[in-house]
Amino acid sequence: MKKNPRSNRLSDNGPVPAGAAALYSGSVMHARMKPKEHRFAYSVFTLLIDLDRLDEAESSSRLFSRNRFNLLSFHEKDHGPRDGSDLRKHIEGLLGDQGLTAPARILLLAYPRMLGYDFNPLSVYYAYGAEGQLIALVYEVRNTFGGMHTYVAPLEPGQLSDAGVRQEQRKEFHVSPFIGMDQRYHFRMLPPGDAVRVRILEKDVDGPLLSATFSGAKEPFTSRNILRECLRVPFLTLKVVCAIHWEAFKIWRKRVPFHSGPKKKHGTNEHSRHASLASKS
Repeated sequence: MKKNPRSNRLSDNGPVPAGAAALYSGSVMHARMKPKEHRFAYSVFTLLIDLDRLDEAESSSRLFSRNRFNLLSFHEKDHGPRDGSDLRKHIEGLLGDQGLTAPARILLLAYPRMLGYDFNPLSVYYAYGAEGQLIALVYEVRNTFGGMHTYVAPLEPGQLSDAGVRQEQRKEFHVSPFIGMDQRYHFRMLPPGDAVRVRILEKDVDGPLLSATFSGAKEPFTSRNILRECLRVPFLTLKVVCAIHWEAFKIWRKRVPFHSGPKKKHGTNEHSRHASLASKS
């Protein structure tokens, strides 16, 4: 029986993609609940790439390159330390700090560069053990002010079920000028298979404030599908940045209070590591 790509159940979502890369075609949605309601949705697509098989992914299509300009491309310097160094070693180091051995496989879900332009509000690394089991997630968050922050999330007992992965994290990084820092993130993740789901519910002491989701269906990583997605969503990454600023303007017009970012402490930067994900389900 064919798996249902719209299912939210792990048991219906098929195996982890075996190829060096895959595309996920779908949409993002943000819904603000307070102090003023605001909602938007946009068509997007994203790339899932195996960090051990970057050259193989490049050879899959003439429209895709590694560390070179193309219609779509993937550059290591867009992620992790952002210096072009080995991303697998970077993730191994983060997980090793949490007592985990090196994963057998690491998949990265992120927007590719389109025509050389990159911006990723959220990139997610999925780390798998020798038996193919998911052992950790790493959430890499970026803001439009040039900062990046990493939340390291080893999979704890009770966090994985047929409904997917459920994790929590205290907010540690300023993202939106319209949301303060006294928040908790509630991650609800359907790991990559026939579909992928990313849902983040942001709550303050009074309850839900913002829901952000991405939902996408897997497409083979071929030149035909790359071209089709680029025609469906022209200027993907530029569109993401423009949408962020356009929606921020509309929120400002609604007179939503403005929150300045926390003052930086001397000697610190916005690339620090945090790994205090709770095991509440």
